[in-house]
Amino acid sequence: MGYTKPADIERESMSIIERELAERGIAPPPEHAAIVKRVIHTTADFDYAAALHFTKGAAQRGAEAMRGGVIVTDTNMARAGVSRRALKKLGGEIFCYMADETVSAAARERGVTRAVAAMERAVTEHANAVFAVGNAPTALLRLAEMIDAGARPALIIGVPVGFVNVVESKERIWEVCERCGVPAIVAMGRKGGSGVAAAICNALLYTAAGMLDPSDRQ
Repeated sequence: MGYTKPADIERESMSIIERELAERGIAPPPEHAAIVKRVIHTTADFDYAAALHFTKGAAQRGAEAMRGGVIVTDTNMARAGVSRRALKKLGGEIFCYMADETVSAAARERGVTRAVAAMERAVTEHANAVFAVGNAPTALLRLAEMIDAGARPALIIGVPVGFVNVVESKERIWEVCERCGVPAIVAMGRKGGSGVAAAICNALLYTAAGMLDPSDRQ
C-alpha cells in the first residue's frame, strides 16, 4: 500500500470517496462537493450525500463567514475538532459556552437545557457567528425561535444526532432559515454528531483558506 504520510492517506481516501460516489451515480454540485466529501471522510457513511441539505448559496456564504469570523459550537468535542491552523490563518475564533458556569446557572434557574442558555448567550455576544450544532436539538429549536424574532446568524449548521426531537428540530430550523434568508446546512434525519459539525466547519475553513489539499495544511 505504501501510504505512511497523513496527507497521502487523506488524498487517497478522498479519491476513493469520489470514485464510490460516481459508482453510485451521485454527483454533488461543485459548491457542495468539499462539504459532502469531508463529512463522508469523517463518517465513512455515504448516506450523507443525500441527507445534507443546503439553502441557496449556503456553502459560499459559509466560507465567506469563516474569514475573520466566529464559530459557536454546542459541544466542546465539536470545538476540539475544528482546525486551529485554518482558523488562525483566517483570523477566526471559536467558542463553546456549554461548560460556562454562568450558562449552567442560568439554565438551572430557568429550567431550560444548557444548550438553550448557551445559544442565547452566544447570539447576544456573537450575533453574526456560524452556529454549528451537532448534539443538542434544543439548541436548534432555540436558534429557530431567535431567528424568527430577528436574529441573523452568518450560517446555521444543523446536524444533531439521536432520536428525541432531532428530526423535528432539523425540519424546524430548515423552514425558518429558508423563510428568513439565513444560510443553513442541515443533515436531515437522525444522523449527525459533533464530528459531522466539525467536518462541515473544516470544509468551509479549508475552502476559505485555500487548504483543501492536505499538503497545504502542513
